[in-house]
Amino acid sequence: MSVEAVVFDIGNVLIEWAPERLYDRLFGEDRRRELFAAVDLEGMNLGVDKGDPFRQSVYALADENPLYRDKIRLWHDRWLDMASPAIPHSVHLLRKLRAKGIPVFALSNFGRETFDAACAEYDFLTEFDRSYISAHHGLIKPDPAFYTVLETDSGLSGASLLFTDDRAENIDAAQARGWHTHLFEGPEGWARTLIAHGLLTEEETHP
Repeated sequence: MSVEAVVFDIGNVLIEWAPERLYDRLFGEDRRRELFAAVDLEGMNLGVDKGDPFRQSVYALADENPLYRDKIRLWHDRWLDMASPAIPHSVHLLRKLRAKGIPVFALSNFGRETFDAACAEYDFLTEFDRSYISAHHGLIKPDPAFYTVLETDSGLSGASLLFTDDRAENIDAAQARGWHTHLFEGPEGWARTLIAHGLLTEEETHP
């Protein structure tokens, strides 16, 4: 079966997601490591990705950890600095696929407010034919139910889908459903995969 739609993760595929980099720049690596070890920022962020309110979640965690209150609040107040910059070559590939009439979907763990903020900052995030955002469904990858949402809504499944994501566990979940997959480690490798599937020519993959 040939690929009928291409599915993109967003963070670290189309835009960089690097909270550590912001905290390292502001406070140094040692203090950042102390903060991340003491406070469950990742757990809070997963809650936001499942649909918890963004500002309320961050500020509540900050109030629970007064020693780190101001630093934790930066997760909300400087969020766009953590979700940047765009990855231009990946954006080029997305737009080339769409220009050829190949449906392009997003399947991404994202909060409601953070996705709105990202779309306002990065216009290409509004260009997907269909967007499946975790907070909109109360599900996060690699939960198989989230993949089922995409299959049910799009009418596509198995080898008709090609999916790229930067996390191995999310790729594994897609492979278990028979999707074609690519573990994203940079846009060059992703471009080669698109060529291998006959979706783009080598010339078309060049920015």
